[in-house]
Amino acid sequence: MTDSPWIAALFALFLWWFSTGAILFVVKSSDQNARGAHLRSVMFAVPFLIFGAVAVTMSIQMNSVGGAYLGFVGALALWGWIELTFLAGVITGPNRSFCPDDIPEWERFVRSWGTIAYHEMLLASALVVLLTLAWDAPNQVALWTFAVLFLARISAKLNLYFGVPKINTEFLPTTLVHLPSHFRIARLNWVFPVSVTALTGAVTWWLIRLSETGEVGFALLAALTALALLEHWLMVLPLPDERLWRWMIPAPKTNEHIGLREDPNGL
Repeated sequence: MTDSPWIAALFALFLWWFSTGAILFVVKSSDQNARGAHLRSVMFAVPFLIFGAVAVTMSIQMNSVGGAYLGFVGALALWGWIELTFLAGVITGPNRSFCPDDIPEWERFVRSWGTIAYHEMLLASALVVLLTLAWDAPNQVALWTFAVLFLARISAKLNLYFGVPKINTEFLPTTLVHLPSHFRIARLNWVFPVSVTALTGAVTWWLIRLSETGEVGFALLAALTALALLEHWLMVLPLPDERLWRWMIPAPKTNEHIGLREDPNGL
């Protein structure tokens, strides 16, 4: 049954939803605990990092359905731990200040890059390690899973920087309260159509490979890429996507307003 593309797609969907909710729950719970709770949450999650590393290393030599699932889960475990370090404010960037208004665009870009620099370099380094390990390996699901997440993240961050109509800041932890000041609200930007076209092409490619080979790994990758595409569309469509996780997140002790930069001249 696990070799069914539909089961694989549902598995990818559930794992994406559950892991996202779990990370949000951890960081928002840490907001309400004593000082140092965010760092402790990252340390307590180190077993997930170890599991991910072991699972990925084992999976690349397993040219089987089980190997595809193991590589997919391992890559998500690695990604999830690194994402937790960012949301917990442990590995972010040198800039932790709010972005001033009325500054040159080049300075805004430098400041924005400074908010995420260390984290992005860590992700890029992990991708290089995976590329080295999986080069010419019989199972590259882990590599492509991480690559899809990495490229989709870059695309999403560029869209947030240049401006999109809808930005959900409800689940941002206190460690990143400065981050939205580097975003921009705009009707649209030139990166968005490039992003959705590339992601749509990637989904199509995975589906073509799935139809040609029947390998479950391509079903997992197609589902994950389709979710990344959906997340991009949710930046422009007025849909309440936050309801997917709101019921999982502890209620905040205080209501804080997080301001966003608004650009009325968006494309």
